[in-house]
Amino acid sequence: MEEKQFPGILNGAVPGESVKKDENSRRGNWGNQIEFVLTSVGYAVGLGNVWRFPYLCYRNGGGAFMLPYFIMLIFCGLPLFFLELSFGQFASLGCLGVWKISPMFKGVGYGMMVVSTYIGIYYNVVICIAFYYFFMSMTNLLPWTYCNNSWNTPDCSGVVDPNSYLNSSLANATRSLLTGVSEVVNRTKRTSPSEEYWKHHVLDVSDDIGNFGEVRLPILGCLAVSWFVVFLCLIRGVKSSGKVVYFTATFPYVVLTILFIRGITLEGAFNGIKYYLTPQWEKVLDAKVWGDAASQIFYSLGCAWGGLITMASYNKFHNNCFRDSIIISITNCATSVYAGFVIFSILGFMAHHLNVPVSEVADHGPGLAFVAYPEALTLLPISPLWSLLFFSSVVDEIGTDWIIRNKTVVTLTVAILGFVLGVPLTTQAGIYWLLLMDNYAASFSLVVISCIMCICVMHVYGHRNYFKDVEMMLGFPPPLFFRVCWRFISPVIISFILVFTVIQYKPITYNDYVYPGWSLAIGFSMALSSVICIPIYALYKISSSPGATFKERLRHACRPHPKWGPALQEHRTGRYAPMASEDTVEVRPLKEKEELKPEPKEEKKEEISLTIQGSNGSTNTHNNPNPSA
Repeated sequence: MEEKQFPGILNGAVPGESVKKDENSRRGNWGNQIEFVLTSVGYAVGLGNVWRFPYLCYRNGGGAFMLPYFIMLIFCGLPLFFLELSFGQFASLGCLGVWKISPMFKGVGYGMMVVSTYIGIYYNVVICIAFYYFFMSMTNLLPWTYCNNSWNTPDCSGVVDPNSYLNSSLANATRSLLTGVSEVVNRTKRTSPSEEYWKHHVLDVSDDIGNFGEVRLPILGCLAVSWFVVFLCLIRGVKSSGKVVYFTATFPYVVLTILFIRGITLEGAFNGIKYYLTPQWEKVLDAKVWGDAASQIFYSLGCAWGGLITMASYNKFHNNCFRDSIIISITNCATSVYAGFVIFSILGFMAHHLNVPVSEVADHGPGLAFVAYPEALTLLPISPLWSLLFFSSVVDEIGTDWIIRNKTVVTLTVAILGFVLGVPLTTQAGIYWLLLMDNYAASFSLVVISCIMCICVMHVYGHRNYFKDVEMMLGFPPPLFFRVCWRFISPVIISFILVFTVIQYKPITYNDYVYPGWSLAIGFSMALSSVICIPIYALYKISSSPGATFKERLRHACRPHPKWGPALQEHRTGRYAPMASEDTVEVRPLKEKEELKPEPKEEKKEEISLTIQGSNGSTNTHNNPNPSA
């Protein structure tokens, strides 16, 4: 249908316009649609898929997590993803500027920034661990291959027989796999070399969240490298970053495929995959499983972070963001499921080798990926090479689409501040804090922000107004399914999950460790610190709005800003056409069909750069042309 409405559209260009020409010369645009799609895939597909999804699935009973995950994808993930892309593209503004649609709700934008700040702090710690494994892979023998290291315990049971390692030949070590499995000594509780390397060498975990112990200097050094890479990427523009994604958004799939093929050929892999696909129905009734599924959808797709709105704001006005949202969302979630097959095939092999159930073979926390993936990498021929490639593909994700138009000194200050705030997570208690932030800062807040965004756009601004806006932009209205989800289904599902999550709330644990009450209070404070921005800003906006009564001030605070609408005058037609005055552009009711000639002048304002942390560790910078809004 869109081709009939806009036959000249190609790669996001408006009719009759060259693909390479920037439609919005002041802000810039993506070079073409492929760059936007690949950058969005790179933003959404990353450690959230290969790290967070598998451990949540493992923690929540394997197949029991899949059912709510797909339900949340269909009725919340896809609709909200499309809503955010269309929202940013229509106004060509980032996560603060778009709230000209209803200025009272600008606190939602600030909440998005707070969430992104928390995630940016602890996600870079995860990235720095990937850096650490990357550097440790630069050897002819991976350090987590055998059990003869100083950090290993008597319960360690290696997959590869050390006696077969002759003349530094890792091919011989791989061929001895079956021999190593057959010679395993029976023990009541055995652990793999990769798990002991993670727990006792990389982390050297303390006994309590309050016992910070010493800073793990290798991790601290890698954190500095991670933030330095962030700094370098932040001073690059949208044009150059759009070219990098041709490699960085596709290469991780090559490595995952290699690991998948190796994983399914291992003995016992079928048991792990069976655990992955078989639901434990008693867990399906647990509200926490549904809450985790919802948070993973928001976390993985990047909803409620502000990054999707920002990236879409660089699209050309008539770009088919509906098609983009379907492609990116399905690619993202398919990657999560694909990574799950890789992880659970390896867990099945480890369980078979250690003679324990799949549910007990490894860490149930965030460290799962850093146990299972290294274990698989030791079983590949020339294993250090594949380890190097895997962790390089993870690290590449953080530099694909970091866009900035600010001063270098500001960027450096942000990077230094982020590094300093991440230092506590590099201590011996760091894994406790990382899990606390992951469960509270990036869970509850995301679903609340998305729910309020739906309510604002659909019920305060008005669903008819927004549907007309989308039709004006795309040439066709949103499909019926998305309209129903935006208005009713998505907010209702999110609300029910929030209510039942509160009712069935259970304190988080890390393996057998139970978090103390004071740490949970800190977790709740982090969760509320982003959500509290919404009512605080709303009260401020109402109190500062003109009007003799509270009702008048409320009505004025909810009314769209005069500058709301398409950014370029050539697109401000119909009810967005300028009135006689050059200083004010009035958004007229839908019933008015006349179109007035656009004024030749366009007000220019200073731009403020804002950095949004991506769901794979990448950031995006957008500009707010109206700081006062």
